[in-house]
Amino acid sequence: MKSITVYHYDAFGKEPDKGNPAGVVLSGDELTDVEMQEIAFKVGFNETAFPVKSDVADLRIRFFTPGHEMNLCGHATMTTVYALKSKGLLGDKKEITIETNAGILPIKINASVKSEMFIKMKQASPQFKEFTGSKEELANSIGLKESDLHADLPILYGSTGTWTLLIPIKQLSAFQKMVPNNKQFPKILKEMPKSSVHPFCLETYDSKADMHARHFSSPYSGTIEDVVTGTASGVMGAFYAKYIKNSFIEPLNLIVEQGHEVEKDGQVVVRVSKNSESFDVQITGNAVFVKDIQVLLEN
Repeated sequence: MKSITVYHYDAFGKEPDKGNPAGVVLSGDELTDVEMQEIAFKVGFNETAFPVKSDVADLRIRFFTPGHEMNLCGHATMTTVYALKSKGLLGDKKEITIETNAGILPIKINASVKSEMFIKMKQASPQFKEFTGSKEELANSIGLKESDLHADLPILYGSTGTWTLLIPIKQLSAFQKMVPNNKQFPKILKEMPKSSVHPFCLETYDSKADMHARHFSSPYSGTIEDVVTGTASGVMGAFYAKYIKNSFIEPLNLIVEQGHEVEKDGQVVVRVSKNSESFDVQITGNAVFVKDIQVLLEN
């Protein structure tokens, strides 16, 4: 038996057990792919991150759900960079690059605010694809009716590193009624059966926020709901810039709130600016240490 230390951090929140939990394992270079997957399964968080050596960036981060490896995860990136910086493993660096399965991404670390650290993460270039399935079946799969969907905004698959189905909802009150049947998602999401589902609306609990959301996992991931989702918040910002407010003074700064329905509310700051082809998307967040977890690997 081999004991592995997993550091539990919460992203996008200032109090332990309020934001989005992620595991960080600092001994990733000593682990096999199978061992990483076993650790992620035993920890049970939506994502567990493994920073490892990289030949093309300052470091590489691998992300695992309990069921499979992910290309990119926003909240686990926040927790990993926070862990490395707070433990002195990044030295005085304020800018680093990370290698991910979604590409090489720049990270900026702002630790000038007393006792707080904010991490800025550029995401991959946004992509959108049409959803052509049944709106009625889609609404029913999250416990709603088709009439709860926003009639004037498109339902689209979106990605800034990880694909999710963006579902515009009319009213904030619908989010308390949502009950996901994750097992139904693959047959409804025919274009991308492994995609997660991300309903959102323009009504918010916090008057300073611009959008409210929930995030329901693909059944292949082994989890049900993600508390506060970095990559999905980033692509929501691109959606907002393209389909809701396509004429804006750059940069467009948005606040996305999430997690209220599971009493772990947090916020993601999203910055969107135009480039020659599409948009540049950056998210800003923080993290807080919660506790150490020991995981025994069966050799």
